[in-house]
Amino acid sequence: MKPIRPFVNALLSTLLGLAAQAWPVAAPAAELVFGQVASLSNPTSASNARGLVAGISACFETINAKGGINGHKLRLVTRDDGLQATRMVELTRDLVDDPSVIGLLSYLNSGGINALAKDDAFGRAGVALIAPLQGDRHVIDAANVFPLRSGYADEVNALLKEAKNWGKETVALVNMNVAFGPGLADLAQARAGEMGLKIVSRSVLDANPDKLAASVEAAVRAVAASEPKAIILLAAGKPATEFARAVRATPAGKTQVYGLSVLLHEELVKAIGADKARGIVLSQVIPYPFTQAAPIIGEYQKAMKQHAPSEPLSFSSLEGYLGARIAAEAVRRSGTVVTRERLLASLRGMGEYNLGGVYVNYQPERKKGWGGVELTIINSAGDLRK
Repeated sequence: MKPIRPFVNALLSTLLGLAAQAWPVAAPAAELVFGQVASLSNPTSASNARGLVAGISACFETINAKGGINGHKLRLVTRDDGLQATRMVELTRDLVDDPSVIGLLSYLNSGGINALAKDDAFGRAGVALIAPLQGDRHVIDAANVFPLRSGYADEVNALLKEAKNWGKETVALVNMNVAFGPGLADLAQARAGEMGLKIVSRSVLDANPDKLAASVEAAVRAVAASEPKAIILLAAGKPATEFARAVRATPAGKTQVYGLSVLLHEELVKAIGADKARGIVLSQVIPYPFTQAAPIIGEYQKAMKQHAPSEPLSFSSLEGYLGARIAAEAVRRSGTVVTRERLLASLRGMGEYNLGGVYVNYQPERKKGWGGVELTIINSAGDLRK
C-alpha cells in the first residue's frame, strides 16, 4: 500500500490555499451538491455503500419533489475509492476543489477517514463532514465532523453488559491490530474489570495479508485454551471473518461471539455461511430500521418505498437517510444563499436536533450523535433480528 502521509500533506497544502476563499453557491433555485467518498466496487464495502447512497438519494428526492429547501434542490455525488485510504484522500481533494460541493456526507473507509481527521483536513478546508461511518472518538471530535453514529465505546459497553447479563463472566478479547482495534481492546479490558468480568485471554489479528492466517490460528488456539464463556471480537473486514470462520470450525466455536457494527452481517454470512454465523450478536449504532419505533423510521420507510423500491430496508440505508436529513436541516438554517461557511455555522449552532424520535446534539464544546446502541442477532436464515 502507498504511504498515506504524502497524499495527506499534498491535500492539506491544497486545502490551506482554498480555505481562505469564499465558496458561494449560486442564487436560489441552484442545485446544492454534497460529496461522498465510498466504494461501491470493493466487495467488503459495496453493500454498505449501496445502502448509504439509496438512503441519501431517497431523502433528497423526497425533499426535491416538494420544491427543495428555500428553492434549492439537493444532489449527492459519490466517488469510489476502492476502499483505499490514499485514494480517499485524493478524492477528497477533488471534492474540495469543486466549488459546487458545499459539504461532505456519509464517508465510508475507516483508514481514510482517520488519516484525514488526524491531519485536521476538514478543519483546514473549512468544509463539513456529516455522518461519517465512524465511531472513533478521534474522528468524531475532529474539527468540522458532525457525527450521527454512536461511538465505539458505547458499543463495547453494550456488548460487555449483554455478556454479563447472560452470566458470561469470562471473556476472550480478539482485536485486529489496525484502526480502532488496539484502543478498543484496552478500553474493553478496563470496562470488563469495572463490570466484574474476567478477561481470560487477549489475542491480536494481524491485518497484513501475509501474517493474517498465522495470527488467526494463534488467536483460535488462545481462545480454545482459555475456555471463555464469551468472545468479544473487535475487528472488521477479512480479519474478523477469517477469525469467525476458523473459531466456528473448532469446539471453541460454540462460545458466544459478540461483534461490533462494523462487522457487517451480510459480509459475515457470505464469508462463513448462515449456519456458522447463526447466533453471533452484533451491536448496531443506528436505530432498528424494520419497525416504526420512531416517526423518522416511518418517514424513511415511506421514502424508500417511493424512491428506492428495489433496495431493501437496512441499517445502512437508514443511516444514509438520517445523515441526509441532518444535511438538509443545515441547508434550511443557512437561508437563501448557501455557502460552506454558512452550512458550517448552521451545524455548529444546531444544538439538540430532533429528527423524529432520534436526536443528535451539536454544541461548540461537544458534538454527539444518536448515542443509542441496538443489539441484534443473526438467525438461521442469515438475517438480523433484535
